[in-house]
Amino acid sequence: MPPECQLFGTLGCHLCEVAEAMLMEFVEHGLMVELVDIAESEDWVEDYGLRIPVLRRLDTGAELDWPFDADQVVAFLR
Repeated sequence: MPPECQLFGTLGCHLCEVAEAMLMEFVEHGLMVELVDIAESEDWVEDYGLRIPVLRRLDTGAELDWPFDADQVVAFLR
């Protein structure tokens, strides 16, 4: 079972939309991804504002910064 993840991004972010669309293949195969809008927290804006989209594993806290591709996501989830 793949780890649960969060995708940090925000509305109107084209790269976030690209990352979300790419992750849909993984979601269809059981990956749980919570979409997190960084605009909801000043801390998130400070931490992720220049890095979004960022994929974060809930089990380890490891983060994968954009740009990433499907092969990098597979390696990240192992």
